[in-house]
Amino acid sequence: MMKKEYDFSKGERGKFYTPDAKFVFPVYLEPDVDDYINQLATKKGLDVQTLVNEWLRANIKLYTSVSADQ
Repeated sequence: MMKKEYDFSKGERGKFYTPDAKFVFPVYLEPDVDDYINQLATKKGLDVQTLVNEWLRANIKLYTSVSADQ
């Protein structure tokens, strides 16, 4: 239960602020995709993040090459 008032008189403004912090949003995969990616990453000896980034970069390159032609 929340109190009616809180005492912030000893609080420190900006204590946890980091100007160069970057927000990384989570990506939620469907279970079948997650299973496949995890199996493939294990088979290739890569972590999932590396594998997914490689796939996305390849798709970005393909997309930009195809859309540049149009």
